[in-house]
Amino acid sequence: MSFDTIIRNGTIVTASDAFRCDVGIRNGRIIAMAENLDDADEIIDASGLYVMPGGIDSHVHLAQPSGDGIVMADDFASGTLSAAFGGNTTVMPFCLQEKGSTLREALKAYHAKAEGECYVDVSFHIIVTDPTSHVLGQELPALVADGYTSIKVFMTYENLRLRDDEILATLDSARTSGALVMVHCENEDAIRFLIGRHEANGELAAKHHATSRPVAAEREATHRALSLAEIVDTPIVIVHVSNREAMEEIQRARARGSKVAGETCPQYLMLTADDLDATELEGAKFVCSPPPRDAESQIACWEGLQNGTFDLFSSDHCPFRYDDDAGKLNEKGKRNFRWIPNGIPGVETRLPILFSEGVGKGRIDLNRFVALSSTNHAKLYGLYPRKGTIAIGSDADIALWDPTKSVVITNDILHHGADYTPYEGLAITGWPVRVMVRGKTVIDGEELIAEKGLGTYLARARSPLV
Repeated sequence: MSFDTIIRNGTIVTASDAFRCDVGIRNGRIIAMAENLDDADEIIDASGLYVMPGGIDSHVHLAQPSGDGIVMADDFASGTLSAAFGGNTTVMPFCLQEKGSTLREALKAYHAKAEGECYVDVSFHIIVTDPTSHVLGQELPALVADGYTSIKVFMTYENLRLRDDEILATLDSARTSGALVMVHCENEDAIRFLIGRHEANGELAAKHHATSRPVAAEREATHRALSLAEIVDTPIVIVHVSNREAMEEIQRARARGSKVAGETCPQYLMLTADDLDATELEGAKFVCSPPPRDAESQIACWEGLQNGTFDLFSSDHCPFRYDDDAGKLNEKGKRNFRWIPNGIPGVETRLPILFSEGVGKGRIDLNRFVALSSTNHAKLYGLYPRKGTIAIGSDADIALWDPTKSVVITNDILHHGADYTPYEGLAITGWPVRVMVRGKTVIDGEELIAEKGLGTYLARARSPLV
């Protein structure tokens, strides 16, 4: 048996096992796993390295419309390049339906943005902002049949949020069509009230972003989203959970028999609201929603990763340039936190942070790292076993990790389009040193090997949760 590539001498790590063997790759797929494989065009020596499934980041925003005069820092080229350097082989960006347009129109626009631009594979979630009878009764069922099997709804942001009755109608349509629904849980009315109170008091600095979006606003909305899903018996994903109180809502819903998945992100492990209280305008760099909380919330989120409350660890990569009129420091944003674009970059640093802070510090083991970073994303969103594991027949999406490599995160070593990282100066131990997408090397050390356009679009099966 001949191979295009053989990976030798590494330790294979999946979500359930760790073992030594060679991996044989042909035509982009893993076709053999055994000792002493031979006869290949390329032999990769993985001595001292972990051979793991490429990361799947199922929560990223790329080239997304962000309001008048505001431009997202990453398009599909820079965003997927950054993802690859961070050990990822698949990303799942959001396709935003703007009010008045159809889902098909939105998808056509996003496919055009991504076509020929990607270094890793991509698959879209659809953000539903205008749930008309046509959208829910005709478009969504047809799109699910075409492999667009997940949607997202917002409970905050005035131009994005749905009312409760609209959420119920969307959930009910998802139930009958087989779509999985992701929910951003924050109470918009409470947030608007608190923003108004801050403005009336002249409290306009970035730190007030955090106090205008308190834990209670997230907890209440999480409880409400789970209650609405229970009413129409529809599974949901609660995304970017930041605190213990919202975690406990997920736990209680599961105890009642609801089907719900949970997700958290690096910012809720590594940042706090104090970061927004920086000198001058530096706090704008850390504005995201929900905002970072406090040290106790960090502990809680680690517990959620350990005990299974969280199935997913995603970046919520939503990058804006900092020192830019079209970014964080737009003219209105300089004067009032209300107008600072919400979101931070993180697709490239997600996995190194989880590896260093999780595996390296004994909080999680290697198998849990693989589950949280890749396998669970593939399973939940209908890509498994093609993606998310190292097994015969799976795509050869592989990341080789050096568990001893030390790196200090600085923005000048990263590849996103933002001009800063919120993790500047963070010391990391463990870093991906080779990344392969369907058997082709994209990243080797610090060198880009593949050409833009290697990444392909992935249609997906229905989630097993539905």
